[in-house]
Amino acid sequence: MQILDLFAGLLLAGSILGCVYLWYGCHAVARFSRRAAEHLSPAGAPPVSILKPLHGEDAALAENLRSFCRQDYPAFELVCGVAEAADPAVAVVRALIAELPATNIELVIDARRLGANLKIGNLRNMLGAARHDILVIADSDMRVTPAYLGQIVAPLVGHAGKPAAGLVTCLYRGISRGGLWSDLASLHINHGFLPQAVVAESLGLGVGCFGATMALKRSTLEAVGGFEALGDALADDYALGQAVRCLGLAVALSPCLVDNVVEEPNFAALYRHELRWARTIRLVSPAGFAGSIVTNPVPLALIATVLGAWPLVAPAVFTLALLTRWWTARRVDRALGLSPAALWLLPLRDLLSFGIFIASFLGRSVAWRDHKFRVSASGRMTLDGESPV
Repeated sequence: MQILDLFAGLLLAGSILGCVYLWYGCHAVARFSRRAAEHLSPAGAPPVSILKPLHGEDAALAENLRSFCRQDYPAFELVCGVAEAADPAVAVVRALIAELPATNIELVIDARRLGANLKIGNLRNMLGAARHDILVIADSDMRVTPAYLGQIVAPLVGHAGKPAAGLVTCLYRGISRGGLWSDLASLHINHGFLPQAVVAESLGLGVGCFGATMALKRSTLEAVGGFEALGDALADDYALGQAVRCLGLAVALSPCLVDNVVEEPNFAALYRHELRWARTIRLVSPAGFAGSIVTNPVPLALIATVLGAWPLVAPAVFTLALLTRWWTARRVDRALGLSPAALWLLPLRDLLSFGIFIASFLGRSVAWRDHKFRVSASGRMTLDGESPV
């Protein structure tokens, strides 16, 4: 019984620490949302090539791409890339080209593979069609405001006495397309991923590099070995950020928030997606990922309550965790300009996140798009069925 009491006590201590984290996290998000983004004047704005690796027709793909074409920016092009002519995204891009003839939109269809990371291979194939020195890489499910390019490129240029950054990245908020699974996925982004990233930055633990947006100069990309250096990396955005830092250049986190339009058709798709995220983070930051268990105060207190130890304390801590979760979620939603999350979904979201956290330690395979990969301890991945070179 003493062992059970000790175990339950550790769970309750972790839950209380998690409540402190939630409080700190919501205040950190509120501070981050009040930051003013830099803006480039048209006279000092260099031309930009936006690289969009595509695969299939994501949720609202046409509108997502259209938002990148509606930029208040003097000179830019949109380069879209797919591996196959039969890809559904091809029809969407061609319709957009016909709709917006004044916008410079290129479509690259190239099946060549660079390595196991098919997204990086797609980007390498697209690079030859990009004409400008400033490269902005953005995922297909992102949607942006007209001020996006001016805000993202500004730290790369270096002005008003500020040195130029080597790479600029930004965070994103989840916008559900509707349905339970999409709603749960959005909650993970808005109340799991985003606060953790902001807290890490506010504590001086480093700025992450997020594939939602990565902006850098072509010369910087070449200096780190080009896309070829990332061909087998599971966490290609993390690897690129680390490589840029190794050059002695800074990675800047822009206050610009973009929207991640989320559509998860079923539980299996949601689970595969988030398990890949979790295993990616575990591989690149094992200590930090293990410590993130305390960001789940509701499940920790619930387990302690179910165990029956600490019969008065455990239910009290569980109630505290639940109320803290609800209150801080409201604060985060308000800071991000989002509609309030359904309170009943938050405990369900927490239980799912905790389950995925545990599952992430039970293997090294990940599913990405239509493929399954095996991932080594170093973060290098190979397509399932292929032998590492």
